Amino acid sequence: MSPFDLAAALLLVAAILGFFNDRWIGLPHSIGLLAGTLSVSLVILALDPLVPHHLLTGFARDALAAIDLPRVLLDGVLAFLLFAASLHVSLDDLRTNKWTILALATVGVILSTVLFGGLIWAVFQAGSAPVPIRWCLVLGAILAPTDAVVVDGLLRRVELPAALKAAISGESLFNDGVAVVIFLVALASAEGATGLLGHGVIAARLLVESAGGAAIGIATGFCAAAAIRRSAHYNVELTISLALVLVTYRLAQAAGVSGPISVVAAGLLVGRQVHGTGTRRPGPAQSGSTDIVAFWSVVDELLNALLFVLIGFEVLGIALTRVELVPTLAAIPLSLLARAVSVSVPLLLMRLRLGDRGRGVAVLTWAGLRGGVSVALALTLPPTPYRAPLLTVCYAVVIFSIIVQGLTMPRFIRWIATAGPRT
Repeated sequence: MSPFDLAAALLLVAAILGFFNDRWIGLPHSIGLLAGTLSVSLVILALDPLVPHHLLTGFARDALAAIDLPRVLLDGVLAFLLFAASLHVSLDDLRTNKWTILALATVGVILSTVLFGGLIWAVFQAGSAPVPIRWCLVLGAILAPTDAVVVDGLLRRVELPAALKAAISGESLFNDGVAVVIFLVALASAEGATGLLGHGVIAARLLVESAGGAAIGIATGFCAAAAIRRSAHYNVELTISLALVLVTYRLAQAAGVSGPISVVAAGLLVGRQVHGTGTRRPGPAQSGSTDIVAFWSVVDELLNALLFVLIGFEVLGIALTRVELVPTLAAIPLSLLARAVSVSVPLLLMRLRLGDRGRGVAVLTWAGLRGGVSVALALTLPPTPYRAPLLTVCYAVVIFSIIVQGLTMPRFIRWIATAGPRT
């Protein structure tokens, strides 16, 4: 199957599932696609023993291996998704809540990695197939980042205070880059590298990659925003924005700094420009915020659809065993506990204000959905005896967070807003 044939098949699946969901089920688009694709995957797994030589799962796994989802996501699609999400975020709101966002995206990610890694290690130790602590910390880093795309889509469906919404969206935009750095350090340590822990090595690497990525994104975003401001044609503005995403991400990778953070920084500057430009200029089409945001919304929807279809089908490549059942089930409440601690501790220690702090922590905890970045990082794990259990735990947490937390988040936020007296 050629890449073109595979893309056509995935788009067809996304279109069919999207139509059925829109016509008869009514779930949020991304969640509906994931739930639908998981259902198809389960049907394939159920029918596979009836097919000679397990041709169904064999064909599916060969096709998924040809896609190389980690490289496709981390080296390409992620840049477009983060840029599209950043266009909807107010730079002024981020600046107002900058210390909260910085604490959640750095201290929070580190705390989540260490806490979840330690807790899941204890669960594995109690079973018959223990996993070393270093590999459990790798899993903690995999599940530390929240999904900016899903979070952004769900935030548009609920009413939240501006400070809390900025904290959730800002954290989800910036913690991807931080989590990737921690994941790479943890993975190298698990594989036997020395000198990576202690003496401020991780902090220095985070500072260099984050500051370097932000600097590149600010520079390219400033140039692109200035060019868009002076452009008179819709198609030129779109070409500038497309070039901005690819060039910024590649420049950051070449410089050895965070590509996700660079793209987010550039997107915030362009977003401020397009949202602040409401005039109509001469040309073949209307220019300004409506055109660029509408274009990137379409790109976001298409890439998001393909991504969640792929995530749903990737379950076919995981070998489930009875040994993994206990840690898989335990991982869900443990991930919520780690998330709650990782958002509450920075807010308390740094005395950050987020309106009603207790309710803010509850919303931040339930809004911490994991998604494509976690899956992509998990699929890059080397072929060790620990890969299968770590992948299974990762998928359980991702699927639960997207489907259960995603579907209940609007109702949960409304319940939190009206339940009990304020403290």
